[in-house]
Amino acid sequence: MELSVLLFLAVLMSLLLLLVKGRPKAREHLPPGPHPLPFLGNLLQMDRKGLLKSFLRLREKYGDVFTVYLGRRPVVILCGIQAIREALVDQAEDFSGRGKIAIVEPTFQGYGVVFANGDRWKALRRFSLATMRDFGMGKRSVEERIQEEAQCLVQELRKSKGALMDATFLLQSITSNIICSIVFGKRFHYEDQEFLKMLDLFYQSFSLISSLSSQLFELCSDFLKYFPGSHRQVYKNLQEISAFIGRSVEKHRATLDPSAPRDLIDAYLLRMEKEKSNPHSEFSQRNLILNTLSLFFAGTETSSTTLRYGFLLLLKYPHVTERVHKEIEQVIGTHRPPALDDRAKMPYTDAVIHEIQRFSDLLPIGLPHIVTKDTHFRGYIIPKNTEVFPILNSALRDPRYFEKPDVFNPDHFLDANGALKKNEAFIPFSLGKRICLGEGIARSELFLFFTTILQNFSLASPVAPEDIDLTPQESGMGKVPKKYQIRFLPR
Repeated sequence: MELSVLLFLAVLMSLLLLLVKGRPKAREHLPPGPHPLPFLGNLLQMDRKGLLKSFLRLREKYGDVFTVYLGRRPVVILCGIQAIREALVDQAEDFSGRGKIAIVEPTFQGYGVVFANGDRWKALRRFSLATMRDFGMGKRSVEERIQEEAQCLVQELRKSKGALMDATFLLQSITSNIICSIVFGKRFHYEDQEFLKMLDLFYQSFSLISSLSSQLFELCSDFLKYFPGSHRQVYKNLQEISAFIGRSVEKHRATLDPSAPRDLIDAYLLRMEKEKSNPHSEFSQRNLILNTLSLFFAGTETSSTTLRYGFLLLLKYPHVTERVHKEIEQVIGTHRPPALDDRAKMPYTDAVIHEIQRFSDLLPIGLPHIVTKDTHFRGYIIPKNTEVFPILNSALRDPRYFEKPDVFNPDHFLDANGALKKNEAFIPFSLGKRICLGEGIARSELFLFFTTILQNFSLASPVAPEDIDLTPQESGMGKVPKKYQIRFLPR
């Protein structure tokens, strides 16, 4: 028999053995799941509508904790608030690692607070939290910044004189300016062309990261990275934003006053100088740029997209909007700006904002985690560095906690007396050690921006409420609403 035929048979037998053998022995104690194929993993079991649909369908067969193979790598899927809480809270340290998102991995490569791990993550998180507190988070100064930005927005919206407009970039601008004031020490004018360019790059990138092509790239990145695709555009966009941050860093370095740091970049540069003789310091130029990129991106897109979903929902459900208007009139009136102290007296408005966050389900799959050591969980053994996906959608749309999870209904967060009630399945910011750094800022922004706009304007759309389409433009790692036209009519 010819050598080429023997080689072919040997390869064929090897593949057959792999098919029969299935999972590597090191993975045999993982939670159950569909049988993977070599190299392809569970690609054939994936739904054409995306990863979330696939995971929810597999949950019906395998329960709240199961394993899927995205290509060659196993990923443990956690569904439902109980499983997610047991992992991210009860075993917080074991599940505190950050997994990779294939489409942004070439940019971050384990740098910056969002995607760092180990000592690097601990150092950057401590620094970021402490510095953001120093420059406003949790203090009245951040409330004042949001109030000032909200009034700037009101002035800008008045210029439209009730004309139809797409508010996408204005809503990006106001949320971005809050994080910019903390990180860069300045806000940008709504017509600043470089600023608008950065916002457009953020919008493009978040849309691409949320797309079906990004989900396919997550499954086959080892192969697809060599070909053209959306992953290359995301990389190009993030490099351009990083260059913008780099230029800002150099301006800060040239005007740095060691006795009076003005913002997060100044504080970081001073820390770099202090630790320049330490070869193990995590305070490097690369971490500075990618840490800033992480905060800049997260602080812009999450809150602005929630606001966009919120106004779309308020247009579709005008009876909800009317009740919010009435509560604003009763509690705040028209002669002073809304304040955070008002929130406790406005349970219906607060419930509406909670329901907007729940229903918009901005990060349905959640950001990936990894376990930091071999971890025992619900009778299984998850090997060190295995990825874990906490499916936030499965908590936010859980019928055991929300009576009609697929219906927008603020009553989900109101008790029989009309007071705001907590719900343990409400986890839009995730849970545990990797909970969103900017949760406090985001909650303040949503309340103050929504109430200030609705204090000053009524909302109108050329589309009848019953015809407004809530189907997202993109839905994958993130969700992006379709663009829409809106009128802000002075009250």
